[in-house]
Amino acid sequence: MDEIKITDLELYGHHGVLKEENILGQKFLISLTMGVDTRKAGFSDDIADSISYADVAELVKVEMEKTNYNLIEALAEHLAQTILLKYPTIRRIVVEVKKPWAPILLPLDTVSVKINRSWHDVYLSVGANLGDREKNILDAIKALDDDALTKVCERSELIETEPYGVTDQPVFLNGCLRIQTLHTADELLELIHEIEKRGGRERTEHWGPRTIDVDILLFDDEIIDREELTIPHADMANREFVLRPLAEIAGFFRHPVLNKTIVQLLDELNRKNN
Repeated sequence: MDEIKITDLELYGHHGVLKEENILGQKFLISLTMGVDTRKAGFSDDIADSISYADVAELVKVEMEKTNYNLIEALAEHLAQTILLKYPTIRRIVVEVKKPWAPILLPLDTVSVKINRSWHDVYLSVGANLGDREKNILDAIKALDDDALTKVCERSELIETEPYGVTDQPVFLNGCLRIQTLHTADELLELIHEIEKRGGRERTEHWGPRTIDVDILLFDDEIIDREELTIPHADMANREFVLRPLAEIAGFFRHPVLNKTIVQLLDELNRKNN
C-alpha cells in the first residue's frame, strides 16, 4: 500500500493530566502516515484523486483545539478515527503524538505515543427463526450500519434453511454480510452481543431457536483461537446455510486456515451431502 506522510506538524494544544497543561497549553508535534492507493492520482495528476495533506493538517488542527484530553493516547485515538472516517480512501493510518515539553522534571527530548489503526474487512452470518424473521435480521443490519465505526457494504439474499444441530424448531432465514469496521474483533463481538440482546436474543439452548443470531465468520485474514472467540468461525465449512449466501458475496475469498475459497468449500460440502 502506498503512503502519504505528514511529519512533525507543529500545533499548540491544551492536553495533559496537570491543570497547568490544560490552562497554559503547550506545543505538540503530530506525525501521520496514511495508507492509500496513489496510483490513480499518479496518472491523473489531479488532487481530486488523492488526499490533500493541507486539508488533513487543517482537520488535525481543528480537532486538536476542539477538545482537551488528559492523555495523548486519547488524542491519538481521536485523530486516527476522525481521519479514517473523514477520508474513506485512507485504509490505514499511523498517528504519532509527540509532547516535547512533557512536565516530568527530568531532561528529555520528547515523549510520544504512536498508534496504528485501519479499516477491517469482515464477513458475518445473520439468521433468525423466531418472530418476524426478516424484520429481525434487517433491524440487526441497520444497528450495525448505525454504529459510528462500522458500515455495512454488501449483503446476500436471505434464504430459508432447515435447522442445524437441533432440528426440532422452526425453519431459519439466513444470510451473510460484508462490513468494514474500525473495531477490533473483540470490540465487534461486544457490539454484536449488544445488538442480539436488543433484538430479544436469549442464550438458553445451544443451537436452539433465536430471534436473531449474528456470527463473525472472517475478520481480514486473522486467525483467532480463544474460548470466547474463534475466527474463522470454527464450523463454517460444514454449514451450507453459511457457505451458500457467503459464496454470493465472497465466493473467491480464501479461508485463511483451510486455504480454500468459499466456492470450493461449498462445492466440497455439496458433494459430501449428495
